Amino acid sequence: MAEAYIVDAVRTAGGRRGGRLAGVHPVDLGAATLDAIADRNDFDAAAIEDVITGCVMQGGEQSGDVGRNSVLASKLPDSIPSVSIDRQCGSSQQSIQFAAQGVMSGTQDMVLAHGIESMTRVPMGSTFKLFKDAGLGTNKSERLEEAYPGVQFSQFMGAEMLVKKHGFNRDDLDAFALESHQKAIAATESGAFENEIVAVKVETPEGEEMHKVDEGIRFDASMESIGGVKVLQEGGAITAANASQICDGSSAVLVCSEQALKDHGLTPRAKIVNLTVTAGDPVIMLEEPLFATDRALQRAGMNIGDIDLYEVNEAFAPVPLAWLKHTGADRSKINVHGGAIALGHPLGASGTKLMATLLNAMENRGSKYGLQTMCEGGGQANVTIIERLN
Repeated sequence: MAEAYIVDAVRTAGGRRGGRLAGVHPVDLGAATLDAIADRNDFDAAAIEDVITGCVMQGGEQSGDVGRNSVLASKLPDSIPSVSIDRQCGSSQQSIQFAAQGVMSGTQDMVLAHGIESMTRVPMGSTFKLFKDAGLGTNKSERLEEAYPGVQFSQFMGAEMLVKKHGFNRDDLDAFALESHQKAIAATESGAFENEIVAVKVETPEGEEMHKVDEGIRFDASMESIGGVKVLQEGGAITAANASQICDGSSAVLVCSEQALKDHGLTPRAKIVNLTVTAGDPVIMLEEPLFATDRALQRAGMNIGDIDLYEVNEAFAPVPLAWLKHTGADRSKINVHGGAIALGHPLGASGTKLMATLLNAMENRGSKYGLQTMCEGGGQANVTIIERLN
């Protein structure tokens, strides 16, 4: 089977809800990272055979195949096709895996994995709510109701279930959240994000500026400030401070075959070692990364000790905490530059975003193997294992 290589990975700095990226149309936000891939790498962009775009809220400004619209708004030739996919929070991690599968199958040589989400301009749940309010129904069919009578599929409820199942408390979650901010602060101040962040032109009250610092980082975060945030439900432990931040962003990863590397004189930064996706309990739903990681390591013939760095999406603090407990992984190696609690979780853009951060962190530290995983709606999880080459 052919190998799949990562040549480059970029992301925008996260924008808070209603923040610095709020004035940027999601199509233009998506175009920014496509342009960056073309600008940073010396090859004929017409050789890209597909752009696979992850996006969760595919309505309004993100409707009509948002990936294709981003291609048309970008510097890329309009001869390049695109498809927009939804595997909930794992959408653009699945984009990477689909891109790699195209290359590994021998049917494609150069594919762009891509992700877009403007959670300001197309709010989370808006596509569901608009159709429901218009009397056009919901996504729970009669047969689905028969299978799960009276069940509300809720990530917030799943997060609280995870807290109770794994024996965590509010302080555990808040301490992890503080770590996320502290690591993100250190990474920002050291310049660790500079090679992965694509600056985006924004309008501010002070005039035109380039947005290039993650807006969600709380540089004054403390246990006291995090602990002062109200819980989302009575008697619960989840708060807005120990869960991922609503975020606007875009990201992209260029995946190539060995032939494409030779044809275009490109140097790969990493090789894809394993692609895994699994599904389990759709009610607790956020626990699946634990079991998906077991499957991925088994299929790769590896154990957790072989992995140097891990990116486990911080949708809610109990997810990475449960993952650490289950796998026995080294806490010092997880989300070393901070995660979604500090940096934001732009839904469909998070998969390729995390890959950009993981790859750069591995290069900064001289790591060999990295693993990325995230929980996804419906009780699903993707795992991608990479090997750094340079």
